[in-house]
Amino acid sequence: MSSASSRPAIAFILAVAVLDVMAMGIVIPVLPVLIEEFTGSNASAGLWNGILIALWAAMQFICSPIIGSISDRYGRRPTILISAAGLSLDWILMALAPNLWWLAVGRILGGITSSSFTAVYAYMADITEPEKRARAYGLIGAAFSAGFVAGPLVGGLLGELGPRAPFWAAAALSGLAFFYGLFILPESLPADRRMAFSWARANPFGALKLLRSHPELAGLSVVNFLLYFAHHVFSAVFVLYAAYRYGWGPLEVGILLGLVGALDMLVQGLLVGPAVARWGDRRTMVFGLTAGAAGVACMGLADTGLLFTLAMLPNALWGLAMPTLQSLTTRRVTESEQGQLQGANMSVASIAGVASPLFFGWVYQVSVAEVPGLSFLVAAAILFGGAVIAAIVSRRAVLAEA
Repeated sequence: MSSASSRPAIAFILAVAVLDVMAMGIVIPVLPVLIEEFTGSNASAGLWNGILIALWAAMQFICSPIIGSISDRYGRRPTILISAAGLSLDWILMALAPNLWWLAVGRILGGITSSSFTAVYAYMADITEPEKRARAYGLIGAAFSAGFVAGPLVGGLLGELGPRAPFWAAAALSGLAFFYGLFILPESLPADRRMAFSWARANPFGALKLLRSHPELAGLSVVNFLLYFAHHVFSAVFVLYAAYRYGWGPLEVGILLGLVGALDMLVQGLLVGPAVARWGDRRTMVFGLTAGAAGVACMGLADTGLLFTLAMLPNALWGLAMPTLQSLTTRRVTESEQGQLQGANMSVASIAGVASPLFFGWVYQVSVAEVPGLSFLVAAAILFGGAVIAAIVSRRAVLAEA
């Protein structure tokens, strides 16, 4: 695909990323509230919220490599479109949920349909030269962040009408993404570059073998795991933590999450390219992980809402890590394996997504009365460990390319 002809495709990928993540962001301020209505306890809601997130991640673990391999075989376009339609139906299901078990089914279906993010990343790899992928993935990250700017803000406002209203809005946004792509999105993977589908590669454990095919790729996958593990402290306990420690409701939470998204959008959309040009993928990634660890630690120590908000500034530099990490991994496989690689990466992220919310939900439950910020301090330590490993492993990856 030429540079000129790829522009509409890039525009769509960024637009669908905004719409899909906005749909997810809309429900963040209200999903724990809805769970608390069903459980009747703030502490129990923290544990149940972790369980539902873990269910979502478990489906991602199983389905991401399957969907990535399907996109390697049948193309990226149908994979992305079917997922958008399925995600819209899932939000409707959750809007009608009468109990926790219904919500659990919705999270399972959501984990399956949102696994198309593997195809989105593979699509961008298809149409981008290797040396430009860090910036391209930064644009996707910025699009995700734009969705998180608008999503929680809208969700916070709609949450004032009731905890179910944001789910209907999310369904509408996912439906819009489907119809937009139906008329706009071209295919990015030519027939002669497609790979035959194989369950040996598509099952999650088979897909993970790809990550062991190169020592550097295996090491980078460990960093990927730790990054996602630490990040889930936000989805697992943030809403409940903010309500308990600072007295914030859905509107305040939505505003703060919108601020997080705005900062992340600025970092990934504007800083990744210049930072990589000046320091390279490796140093930019390590710096981003270290700054993120410092920011999360400050959040755990913040005894006022203002200090917690100010800690968002160093934490936002975390956004430098993901696109550079993605860029380094894509260089270690062939073009026909990009979908499989993204599926394997998502499986690693999903393993973290299963374990991390349960872990942080438990930490929150046992520590909130004594040390309310302990979950964030633990997450900071994990992220700093990832930065140390990244510094060692990525140096080997860069030397291997030389």
